[in-house]
Amino acid sequence: MSGGGGSVGGVEDAWGYRERPSRFGRAVVWTRTVTGADAGVPVLPDGCIDLLWVGGRLVVAGPDTRAYRPVVAVGTRYVGIRFFPGTAPALLGVPAAELRDRRVELGDVWSSGVVRRLSAELGEADDPVVALERIVVRRAGEVAAPDPVLRQVVAALAAGWSVRATAEAAGLNARLLHRRSLAAFGYGPKTLARVLRMQRALAAARGGASFADTAAATGFADQAHLAREVRDLTGMSLGQVLIRSGGQVSGSLAEVG
Repeated sequence: MSGGGGSVGGVEDAWGYRERPSRFGRAVVWTRTVTGADAGVPVLPDGCIDLLWVGGRLVVAGPDTRAYRPVVAVGTRYVGIRFFPGTAPALLGVPAAELRDRRVELGDVWSSGVVRRLSAELGEADDPVVALERIVVRRAGEVAAPDPVLRQVVAALAAGWSVRATAEAAGLNARLLHRRSLAAFGYGPKTLARVLRMQRALAAARGGASFADTAAATGFADQAHLAREVRDLTGMSLGQVLIRSGGQVSGSLAEVG
């Protein structure tokens, strides 16, 4: 993985995926070119929102509650910025809940004229990775920064805190935390906690831990509980997820780890 400020470099994983930290700060930039072997690789829930440049279009990938299985042609190249949980709504100007489990054209969120200009900028760029990152940094200078309380909420949930403890630490009652979570993350804190816990478990399992040790280390009651949660959130067994989902690190984990 390279440092910020240039094209995406580093080691490409088995699915043709590369990423690096973004100059924006609370995101990673990434690329992927679809091959025949990985055309059906699922995208797992991670609490993040992505801005994509694909096929000459700007697309927003909202926060998922279950694995998303894209249908794309071999050779399709993605350039994306994955925003850490709670970051994208301030940039996009739309509550995350309106994007939940959806892929929408940026032109449905911003004015068509603005999106046409940005698309032309990307289409003419020598390096669309750098150009997309530049667009995001520029936009960040035009809007208010995300509420820092949201980052505190993500960090607490990612560390395995209960929703009640998280709300108390953030100085919010349960109802207000839920309402603000819908706007910032796309779903309530309980769902975000489940997604982040699954991502922690997948990282541990990819690192070589046994399924039983993974469950014990990441807050599951036992291996069976881990298996049920993974299947509920992805529609696959833990073993299938590890084989089919690729090895990229979730932006949410990169943020709070």
